[in-house]
Amino acid sequence: MATASEGRRAVLLRGDDNVAVAARPIPKGFALEVGGRTVRALEPIGLGHKIALGDISPGEPVRKYGQIIGFASMPIPSGSLVHVHNITADLFDRDYAYASEPAPAQPAFENRTFRGYLRDDGRVGTRNYVAVISAVNCSASTSRAVAVRFRDGAWQAQYPNVDGIFAITHKGGCGMPTRGKDHIQLERVLAGFANHPNVAACVLVGLGCEVSQARELVEIHDLSARTGKNEPKRRPRVINIQEQGGITKTIEAVVKAVHDVLPEANACVRTEQPASKLCLAMECGGSDGNSGVTANPALGVAADLLIAQGGTAVLGETSEIYGAEHLLTRRAVSRAVGEKLVERIKWWEWYAGIFGAELNNNPSPGNKAGGLTTIYEKSLGALAKAGSSPLVDVVGFAERVDGPGLVFMDTPGFDPVCTTGLVAGGANVLVFTTGRGSVLGLKPTPCIKLATNTPMFDQMIDDMDINAGTILDGESVEEAGRRLFELILQVADGTRTKSEAAGIGEEEFAPWFIGPQL
Repeated sequence: MATASEGRRAVLLRGDDNVAVAARPIPKGFALEVGGRTVRALEPIGLGHKIALGDISPGEPVRKYGQIIGFASMPIPSGSLVHVHNITADLFDRDYAYASEPAPAQPAFENRTFRGYLRDDGRVGTRNYVAVISAVNCSASTSRAVAVRFRDGAWQAQYPNVDGIFAITHKGGCGMPTRGKDHIQLERVLAGFANHPNVAACVLVGLGCEVSQARELVEIHDLSARTGKNEPKRRPRVINIQEQGGITKTIEAVVKAVHDVLPEANACVRTEQPASKLCLAMECGGSDGNSGVTANPALGVAADLLIAQGGTAVLGETSEIYGAEHLLTRRAVSRAVGEKLVERIKWWEWYAGIFGAELNNNPSPGNKAGGLTTIYEKSLGALAKAGSSPLVDVVGFAERVDGPGLVFMDTPGFDPVCTTGLVAGGANVLVFTTGRGSVLGLKPTPCIKLATNTPMFDQMIDDMDINAGTILDGESVEEAGRRLFELILQVADGTRTKSEAAGIGEEEFAPWFIGPQL
């Protein structure tokens, strides 16, 4: 549990840390009482930035969260700002200690429920959408034009149980090896959205000559309408531009196909469902130095509460747990699960290296402006989202997650790509923590924005759903996590998030392409 200095001016996360985190701006000369010692700031320390609690010698580890976040590159006097100018992210060995610290699952205090849409495969939707899915970029504008035709809402009075008609468009689908890794992965992503529990029905739109053929997608992944548990399977309609005779005719054909499925989608109604049917995606973006102090640990508490209900929580961003992965391998339910995670870490080291990149190129400039210094520090803070539950599985990008428990998905750290994979895996609720003010949404899954600090929450009140900056003012992490858990249930029950109210969520769809474009 974090302790704080007088007036919550700075937070000491662990007793053996040699830095504290500014809970609010610290002026030069201000005397802090931190961890039983008095430290006078030698220079201004910004919100989320770190102050040295004692002299740190060159080469000495800098510790936050009780873990190494880097090494001093020069003498750092007590009271100094600790940041990119005096820390390096040198490589160091981590003890993976596979499955050595199994965390017992927490018992649920009471069985919680929400009202959702029960689908034919037993999964439950928190929303009820119709999707127009582009198989290739060549049909993207056509698919988008269809979605625009329904934006006036004139149809909604007749079909009140349908949350919307949205388009899934992307930049791929051709110029790749047939049945190669990128082709297979794109199909898996598209099938994950077509078969998503929040999608009642879909129409697929292709050009006709592309590598990623929509009809093959339907056959290989056995796509069908998600309208109800006892309804007979019905394959989605596939419409190709070349077969229809151009864009104009295709738009009219797809609009008609959407109208044909709306009555079936509208027949779906919310029914009482257990919280165990929730699959929670966890993401952080636009992070700052307080992400790992407030919002991420609060999300970890909410994830533990959901898992205690029998639900599922999915963590991604492999490149942003780098340097902290040993904390997850120790919580793995088996050595095999832990080794799957380390294999992915090693792959990412190779992947970055072949392009001459370094994983420590992350944090981003905005992260650094918010107080994050190294990838190790960012990763340790990001990992706080995982709470304390055992790691039960590691899955590939966009692979279906059936849970229950804490699952890790191999994804890039870039927010749109990561969340696309998590949602394709079946996440029906998304919580996105941010310190700088990210505004992502991703249909068909509602996205809850959790702010790490009050100034940003107030500044971006139209985009933030809940504030964890209250932790810096004295609220416990556990209390904030319980508030978030209650909001997750409310959103699953139908309460709209700020991003949904703003109509955000179609442009952020971004499959991960890792191979050559041919």
